[in-house]
Amino acid sequence: MKSLKLIGLALGASLALSTTALAQDISIAVVGPMTGGESAFGRQMKNGAEQFVADFNAAGGVLGKKLALQIGDDACDPKQARSVAEKFASAKIPFVAGHFCSSSSIPASEAYADGNVLQITPASTNPLFTERKLWNVARVCGRDDQQGLVAADYIVKNYKGKNVAILNDKTTYGKGLADETKKALNKAGFTEKMFESYNKGDKDFNSIVSRLKRDNIDLVFVGGYHQEAGLILRQMRDQGLKTVLMAGDAMNDKEFASITGPAAEGTLFTFGPDPRNKATAKAIVEKFKAKNIDPEGYTLYTYAAMQVWTQAVAKAKTTDPKKVMETIKASDWDTVLGKLGFDAKGDIKVIDYVVYKWDAKGNYTEINPKGS
Repeated sequence: MKSLKLIGLALGASLALSTTALAQDISIAVVGPMTGGESAFGRQMKNGAEQFVADFNAAGGVLGKKLALQIGDDACDPKQARSVAEKFASAKIPFVAGHFCSSSSIPASEAYADGNVLQITPASTNPLFTERKLWNVARVCGRDDQQGLVAADYIVKNYKGKNVAILNDKTTYGKGLADETKKALNKAGFTEKMFESYNKGDKDFNSIVSRLKRDNIDLVFVGGYHQEAGLILRQMRDQGLKTVLMAGDAMNDKEFASITGPAAEGTLFTFGPDPRNKATAKAIVEKFKAKNIDPEGYTLYTYAAMQVWTQAVAKAKTTDPKKVMETIKASDWDTVLGKLGFDAKGDIKVIDYVVYKWDAKGNYTEINPKGS
């Protein structure tokens, strides 16, 4: 009983300290898959957010206050995402950088809109996120109807007359990207030989691989996440297939290569020009490297989302979400990704996707920087 009382006192003291900190600071949040199959990307987002808050507070903060970072975990689950969003809306947090999965960002955005929270996603690429005329949404990444176009363009140019299959994991992101890639391929006069779905979380893909083998598939485009894509690749190689695997931006984490080993060699994926190589990110990248952190994938995108919001707050001289969003859409902003401007929907005005190729050592490089 005594220990329970001590725990209660400790929790009370902790809450009191938190309340004091919240009164003094401006609380903002980053939300993504901190647990679950896509936790590698949650880690990227958390790294980007924590580094930004540390840098920003060291530089003096905004409106005379420092930032206090809250971290939310949606595990890429739509219901959990909605729950987290409602919690942060109730806490009157003015800004959230998140989520990662489109299937989380879309339902969460509705709770944020109702609760007067501004949301900038670093990573959700499904077009629907910004197509519902919500006042509170923006993204610093591109869209799948742009990403799918680049993937299709590469396939048409390099696999003319070859057999191509398209797979998807039935998620908002995976199915959406597969559909956009198929649409762009078909418009270019290229017809895929196979279009098939699987369930996110599946481990055994041998029946799909057997179909790929039977149909002599030269390239398989996977609309889905890196865990399943890695297993599909391994099981293709186990059955002796040399089929090239291509996917979207959810392949951008070294964890993919840890799943596949040397089999990753030759795998293709689409993503924006590597922000780690941009002059605008050089100083920040060096800070990450000093901590032995590779700011890959969406790390710097999360940093950029927070840069946009804080600059807009400083210009608007308020954290009021609606006024800040009006300010965001009215100007261009200097970020680690370069200068970003937003249209009325909340999409960035300049989109640029390229194709990358993995090597056997677990590294990837751009292979068509000019969209060739």
